[in-house]
Amino acid sequence: MIIDTHSQLFTEKALETMPKPMLESYKAVFGEEMVVSIRDILEDMDRAGVTMTVIVAVDAETVHGYKVPNDLIAEPVQENPGRFIGFASVDPHKGKLATEEFEWAIRDLGLKGLKILPHLIEINPNDPLMYPIYKKSIELDVPILFHTGTQFHAGTKIKYCQPLFLDDVAIDFPHLKIILAHFGFPWFYEAVAVIQRNANVYFNIAGWAPRHIPEPMVRYIDTILSHKVLFGSDFPLITRKRIVDELKELPLKEKTLDRIFSENAKRLLNIS
Repeated sequence: MIIDTHSQLFTEKALETMPKPMLESYKAVFGEEMVVSIRDILEDMDRAGVTMTVIVAVDAETVHGYKVPNDLIAEPVQENPGRFIGFASVDPHKGKLATEEFEWAIRDLGLKGLKILPHLIEINPNDPLMYPIYKKSIELDVPILFHTGTQFHAGTKIKYCQPLFLDDVAIDFPHLKIILAHFGFPWFYEAVAVIQRNANVYFNIAGWAPRHIPEPMVRYIDTILSHKVLFGSDFPLITRKRIVDELKELPLKEKTLDRIFSENAKRLLNIS
């Protein structure tokens, strides 16, 4: 079994509210083929031998007017049992409404986690405005996936995406399940420090062709962080088969590959 812990729902409907400069900046980097259908997603999963994949919502409505709604994420989850895992998203600027929507998305829609993109909401993860959401996540017993590191949304600032902010969060909320997306590049040494010292922090390799992962990070993945690393694709920005094939070409132990592909995700997401 291979579990993809991070991919996008870049269908035409999901991309309707992405601001045009952001959409154009993504297409300039990743090409027009980044717009996909549910069938395209399933076919890409099957080519790579991926059993299940996380798809994420986006809520940056108050700052950028950009929202991939939670109920839109729930549709393919409900229509394709055992293939999709939905992660909600809420906008903390909405206050109590955000925590209420979070609970609704988990309890009523059946989503299994939360995605936060700090650069789109323009809030550092350790800002007290975020703390009610963290408390709700612990109550609901679901992880939060944070975008960390660089990104390609035109007009947004990566300063909000530094991994060090998550150290404060991990310490203030030791029972909160935290995932650092993209291992925080270019701040990957900072990310390693946060991950290693906090038992509740994991990370994924989403968006990276494994042959381009910095060599020191590969060593950490195969040693001190092998129990924390998660397979992620960020599809359609990169194909799952390329990631699977290139991971198998890296000098990684079989046990490490087992942990990357499924064991760590099963434990974190409560998958039997």
